[in-house]
Amino acid sequence: MSNEKKAPNLHNVEFLRSAVKESDFPFDSLPQIVFAGKSNVGKSSVINKLLNRKNFARVSAQPGKTIHINYFTIDKQLYFVDLPGYGYARVSKAEQQRWGALMETYFAMGLLTLGIQIVDIRHKPTRDDMTMAEWFRASGKPWVIIANKLDKIKKSQLEGNIAEIRQTLLLPEEVPVIPFSAEKGMGREEVLSIIFDHAARKEE
Repeated sequence: MSNEKKAPNLHNVEFLRSAVKESDFPFDSLPQIVFAGKSNVGKSSVINKLLNRKNFARVSAQPGKTIHINYFTIDKQLYFVDLPGYGYARVSKAEQQRWGALMETYFAMGLLTLGIQIVDIRHKPTRDDMTMAEWFRASGKPWVIIANKLDKIKKSQLEGNIAEIRQTLLLPEEVPVIPFSAEKGMGREEVLSIIFDHAARKEE
């Protein structure tokens, strides 16, 4: 039974490769858990917190400078797929087009098992966040929102901010918004539970 399978060992993580074109994508049967977020939203920090590593997903000194998809193998059971950050103001039109083309290619392949979109809980989602949400919605695959930087807001703001995220991104009811703190680890167990659940279902 798949529910008896042990959860992947998060200590057994390897960087697989950076993909810049379709032939770089792994086409095996392992589940692909895809992370997307604005350049400055703390995506690498979220991945590092989920893996309980300090600097595994590299935190770039120059956000938005790398247009490639990074693959990490988790215990040889699934992939964490780190999409290039979006919405960085100083990126040229040509870079933006390369980003769009790479996303289009990746999403067209249907490799996605679960999408994880990271937004900043303190602010209304941007137009770029809305575009990314549209990619996930159009994929027809399950996706969740991580509302990062929970430690930076007051408890009294939580409900209203979550409601604004849901409304702005036009989220279907079944898409959860999970308050998260990459700094303190709040929300980590809930996100891991969703990841492992979807990975196990993919293997059934």
